[in-house]
Amino acid sequence: MSTWQRLGDRGQAFPIYVVVVVGLLFAALAFFVIGQASVTRSSAQGAADAAALAAAREARDHLVPGLDLAVLKPEDWKDVLGGKGLYLERGCEKAPDFAAKNDATAECERSALSFTVEVKTNGTVGKSVIPGTDSMHGTANATAVIEPRCQLGTLPAPTQSPDPADTGVEEPGPIKIQCKGGKEVDFDPLKPNPWRTLARTLFDVRLTD
Repeated sequence: MSTWQRLGDRGQAFPIYVVVVVGLLFAALAFFVIGQASVTRSSAQGAADAAALAAAREARDHLVPGLDLAVLKPEDWKDVLGGKGLYLERGCEKAPDFAAKNDATAECERSALSFTVEVKTNGTVGKSVIPGTDSMHGTANATAVIEPRCQLGTLPAPTQSPDPADTGVEEPGPIKIQCKGGKEVDFDPLKPNPWRTLARTLFDVRLTD
C-alpha cells in the first residue's frame, strides 16, 4: 500500500472518529441531565411527603373547637376514637408551609382522614443539551392518612361523690381505652390530659403507598 493510500484511509476515518466522540459526549451530557431530573424529582417527592404528613398531623392534634373531653359520654368517645371527632377543617393549611421549606409549592385536598398533596418545585432541571429542561419543574404527590389505633375498653361503674353536701349525683369514672399492641390508656375526666398528647397515642399518621 502506498503512502498516499494510507493517508487517504486516515482522512476517511477522521470524520468517523469525530462523530463517535461527539456522540459519546452527547450521551454523557444526556445521562447528566437524567441525573439532574432525578434529583429534582426526588426533591419534589420529599416535599410532598413532608407536606402531606404535616397536614395530617395538624388535623390529628386538634379537635372540634369547644369540645370538652371531660363531659363526653361513651358513645361520644366511640366517635372520637373512630376519627369522627376530629376538626375536619384543619390540616391542609400546613401543607404549603412545609412545601416552601423544601423550595416548592403545594396544593392539598382532604377527604375525611386522608390528605393528598401535589407539589411542584420552584427550581427546574436547568439548561442542558436537551431542549426544554430549563423550564422543567419537579412534580410529585403524596397521601397521608390518620389511622385510629384504639377502641373503647370496659367502662367502670360511675362513682358517687363522698361529699355529704352533694346531692348524690354520680361522677363519671376513668375511661379505659384499648390500643393496638396491648397498650391501655386511662382517661380521667377529672384530670384530663391535653388532647395533643392523647392524640399521638390514639392515632397513627402515615404515608400510603
